[in-house]
Amino acid sequence: MLVAGSPCSPAGPEEHRGCGARRDGQERGVEAAGELARGPSAFIPLEEIPQEGGESSLHQLLEAFVSAGRVDHVAMVMGLHPQYLSSFWKTQCLLLRMDGPLPYHKRHYIAIMAAARHRCSYLVGLHMREFLQVGGSPAWLQGLHCAPQKLRNLNEINKLLAHRPWLVTKEHIEGTDAMQEVEVLMERMKLLQENQLEEHGVTQEEMATRFELEKTESLLVPSSDVLDPSLQSNIRCFLEDPEFGYKDFTRRGEQAPPTFRAQDYTWEDHGYSLINRLYPDVGQLLDEKFQVVYNLTYNTIAMHCGVDTSVLRRAIWNYVHCVFGIRYDDYDYGEVNQLLERNLKVYIKTVACYPERTTKQIYAQFWRHFKHSEKVHINLLLLEARMQAALLYALRAVTRYMT
Repeated sequence: MLVAGSPCSPAGPEEHRGCGARRDGQERGVEAAGELARGPSAFIPLEEIPQEGGESSLHQLLEAFVSAGRVDHVAMVMGLHPQYLSSFWKTQCLLLRMDGPLPYHKRHYIAIMAAARHRCSYLVGLHMREFLQVGGSPAWLQGLHCAPQKLRNLNEINKLLAHRPWLVTKEHIEGTDAMQEVEVLMERMKLLQENQLEEHGVTQEEMATRFELEKTESLLVPSSDVLDPSLQSNIRCFLEDPEFGYKDFTRRGEQAPPTFRAQDYTWEDHGYSLINRLYPDVGQLLDEKFQVVYNLTYNTIAMHCGVDTSVLRRAIWNYVHCVFGIRYDDYDYGEVNQLLERNLKVYIKTVACYPERTTKQIYAQFWRHFKHSEKVHINLLLLEARMQAALLYALRAVTRYMT
């Protein structure tokens, strides 16, 4: 699982701006990026980030992190939602620290590859340190070209899953050379249970039209084929084909990839059993994590209490899937336009598709009167929805390869 390549929480421009953290400093030869705003996020004031001596449930969680070796900035920002942090940490612990089919140093190297795809220098540095601490060879950190061939073979599927997961086919699974590598692919991703949607009094033709309208909003975030000239050398060396990135479905003059109908390949009927067969217990943890983040609510919005936010959470989740070409036949995409204003859509698509382009300005432009914790909750929903989209494509390809 290339978990580190996912958007998590916002940071400043000197770091990866889709991940809410700054570099701890130079350690074991890792290049420092300079001092940033005080605290784990350049977007959220330090005094609003939970500290180690905070409420009891959070305090216990942070103690668990300390026992594991560190409390990183991502965990501190997620501490705004202790219930989700607990579920997230259990999955991370299993994938990165517990016994499994892949050596620890290779797990962290895969995380480096994932984080590098989205220019996340904070997570690249974090996993570089972890890689060395568990016995990884310093020579591998000179770049992807110095890594073993089996890890380099993951580059293509890492690239596709990070940016255009709809392009993954059974041939890419074959190209990873062995089912050990398939299990690595499973570790990269986090998938949670597919949303159960209510039927609406709208025809299937109308719902299909509304889905296509949402999918055509690709110009909300202009795409660019130019490599960021500020890309740091300690990230560039882990990339091959760095210009490859997310590509809108509806570019003029080009045939769009076919829509992925979610009902044709589901988590419940296909993905859960396949993951558990390849890596026991992971399916259960991913399913738990989905339930936690999707059902996470304090029944509040800004200053209002007693609010049912389920329809809003569903709209955010399904909009993320929409920009990756996934359609739910029984969902009315008209709800997306009713609930998600333009600035929020810009933020969602930027974080989901181009997290390295996320800026404090984009973060500040939506939901101006909402709490930072509510914006972090959106990031958690984006993280899981984005991973689910990639995993649906990947699992479908694995299934076709195995049958």
